[in-house]
Amino acid sequence: MVRSINKVLEEVNKVVRGKEEITAKVFMAICASGHVLLEDNPGSGKTTLAKSFSRAIALDYKRIQFTPDTMPSDITGYSYFKKGSDQMEYMPGAVQCNLLLGDEINRTSAKTQSALLEAMEEGSVTLDGKTTFLPQPFIVIATQNPATSLGTQPLPDSQCDRFMVKLSMGYPSLDSEMQILRETSVNDITTRIDSVMTAELLQQIRGYVDRLKGNDELIKYICELCDATRHHDYIDVGVSTRGAIALERMAAAHALFQGRGYIIPEDVREVFIDVCAHRIILKPRARMEDISEKAILEEILNKIKPGVVSKK
Repeated sequence: MVRSINKVLEEVNKVVRGKEEITAKVFMAICASGHVLLEDNPGSGKTTLAKSFSRAIALDYKRIQFTPDTMPSDITGYSYFKKGSDQMEYMPGAVQCNLLLGDEINRTSAKTQSALLEAMEEGSVTLDGKTTFLPQPFIVIATQNPATSLGTQPLPDSQCDRFMVKLSMGYPSLDSEMQILRETSVNDITTRIDSVMTAELLQQIRGYVDRLKGNDELIKYICELCDATRHHDYIDVGVSTRGAIALERMAAAHALFQGRGYIIPEDVREVFIDVCAHRIILKPRARMEDISEKAILEEILNKIKPGVVSKK
């Protein structure tokens, strides 16, 4: 499994230059059956990253550009009356794929954003009382512009909670940007990527990660970290139970990427901020004092110490 994982990352990193840590965490979330939210300024390579993973894993890929007039039916599909058949038929929407790139998700209304909730949580869409299941694996990689950008609106809390991690690619280093410019072409650079994994193998990896559970001491450590966010002076809304489950899954994927068949506290610490920062809501006093989510979560990590965690 680890060898196949490394092959995928090697392919993706051929076109996503200088972002090895970010590509690894995106793939961890994918292997942990999660969805990914990327927040960055336009032109930082978010779309290229999503397309690169779809090619490397040979996944059916679709992209939808979110705009103020995007409708829920554009995402989920809709039912229509077909002449001559005297019955309603389902017209599939953008979610009928393996990997959906939702570009600039915070440029559309909360009503349209909520059309993704069932798909992301249950892998299905329900229209007119009829449930249609999506192809598996089903992965959403959504991008959003910073909240300070014109024409954006915050994602609802329930939508944020569906994303396993929130990551930021940032600007490339000087050397990486020079390499990008050398390789720039009018053609799609993701065509250079070879398919080195199948959807079936990805499903097997997901099953392995799902079975990779921590022992009671590690689970206690995860729960203590999440509980600390619910009683912090600067936090209004802490990490949900769904967030705690996501933290354990992401830690399990991190352990697998390190070649281990067991989870240790360091796995939890490495992904804690990525999993939890977008799930907490700060009190106004934190904003007034210019205290960030990351700073508070780092404080919690330093305060809460794990017990003795064995391999079993």
